[in-house]
Amino acid sequence: MPKTIAMNVRLPKAVWDKLDALAKSTRRSKSCLAAEAIAAYVEANAWQVALIEQRVAEAEAGSRTVSHDDVAKWVASWGQGIEAPTTTRPA
Repeated sequence: MPKTIAMNVRLPKAVWDKLDALAKSTRRSKSCLAAEAIAAYVEANAWQVALIEQRVAEAEAGSRTVSHDDVAKWVASWGQGIEAPTTTRPA
């Protein structure tokens, strides 16, 4: 299996120009810089998708949820001097 896969990407001209300038100043290829940027973006954001999927599964199973009314009462208590306790469900 190949270690890399080719991909075509359309960029705005302004981004292309900045990428080109960065590649020249760092003496690295535009392809290398783009691959590193994409890898960093994926690494920084992939955890969010995994966590959302986990939380959706928990909510669908009925665990770790709080009713809308309970949340509304809690939020309404903010700034009233004594904040209402949060309502939690067992994990």
